[in-house]
Amino acid sequence: MTKRTHADNTLAHLNILVSGASIAGPAIAYWLSHQGARVTVVEKAPALREGGFAVDFRGAVHRTVLTRMGIWDALHEMQTDMGRQTIVAADDSERVDLPAHLMSGDVEVFRGDLSALLYERTKDRVSYVFGDSIDTLTETATGVDITFEQGAPRSFDLVVGADGLHSHTRRLAFGDESQYLRFLDYYIAGFDMPNHLELDRTARLYSEPGRTAMINNYDGDPERAGAAVVFRSEQLAYDRKDVAHQKRIVAEQLHGMAWPHARQMRDALDAADDLYFDAIAQVHVDRLSQGRVVLLGDAGHGATMGGMGTGTALVSAYVLTGELVAARGDHRTAFAAFEAEITKYAKGCQKLSGNAGPFFAPPTEAKIRSRNRVYRMLGSRLLASFFKRLTEKAADDLTLKDYGLAGESVPEAGLNLQP
Repeated sequence: MTKRTHADNTLAHLNILVSGASIAGPAIAYWLSHQGARVTVVEKAPALREGGFAVDFRGAVHRTVLTRMGIWDALHEMQTDMGRQTIVAADDSERVDLPAHLMSGDVEVFRGDLSALLYERTKDRVSYVFGDSIDTLTETATGVDITFEQGAPRSFDLVVGADGLHSHTRRLAFGDESQYLRFLDYYIAGFDMPNHLELDRTARLYSEPGRTAMINNYDGDPERAGAAVVFRSEQLAYDRKDVAHQKRIVAEQLHGMAWPHARQMRDALDAADDLYFDAIAQVHVDRLSQGRVVLLGDAGHGATMGGMGTGTALVSAYVLTGELVAARGDHRTAFAAFEAEITKYAKGCQKLSGNAGPFFAPPTEAKIRSRNRVYRMLGSRLLASFFKRLTEKAADDLTLKDYGLAGESVPEAGLNLQP
């Protein structure tokens, strides 16, 4: 295939607003700007969000999109190189090891590192506005009128909602998230803590019925580790901005755990300034577009964990831009074609997340033992190979078009583009 070495101007007549600067937002900004569109990305956070959980990519479809973006090699340079993950008993004795490659895909990186990479690749051709958010959006015959919480009002031809599971753009254009967010009976929390176990790119995981505590070290930092808690619960009422209340909820789950390191996790939680806390949930929308507004990534097909959401977001950004180019900017044609191309694929990946909570925190002792047996069997080479093919099946369930998009110089010799 020929190298794509320069931008074209197929979408030069479009002025597009993207809401969200995590992963999906900069990814769509990358492709749109290379096709000549004028792109503004608005992000409510005052700066790029650092850290976060590790995300992975697997299979031919992910690899092809990442290669066409010119970031496949860069991701390997920043990958976590995560080692074994060990399930332990209450006395911290080791029970089961899970080889890292089963959980880390073909390449695994921190979400914050990927976000920073995409920002660096787009900042010179895309306008980023941090510390602001869409306040209202009103579609007109020729575009979308936007008022912002901070900035002056502006008009755009199209709006892309790439602002995550709890998308503000989706709420404004489609309605309250209660219509679209499906709770899956579990919650997850994550925060940093001192690396008192002296872990080096390894993890230790302890489970009691309905709750699991994990301490991991993904980056080799001898001083810092990551803590995670997954627990089963009825749906909780809490303010997503009230971090103190969220800490109390997580501390209650760690309280009384027989694992000795749970107390150290509670102490670290008290001092943490980076708590992530959310329900394990999925987004189910009837459609991905409403007039000139289209949803991308987790805003349209989100899953809190286990649904390959990051890979799906990057694939979706490529497909959405490709369909806009194919339709020469006609959003009605492009949005319909995008939805037809991506919906089955995204839902197939999302479906995998339905078992994430019960797998990490089985509800009974019997199911904990069953989960551990599965881990033990996956240690065999034969079953590990089978599991790898199984997880890649959803990631590769798309015949990826070559839209001829201009982008970075991306040699594709030797790539098998068909899953």
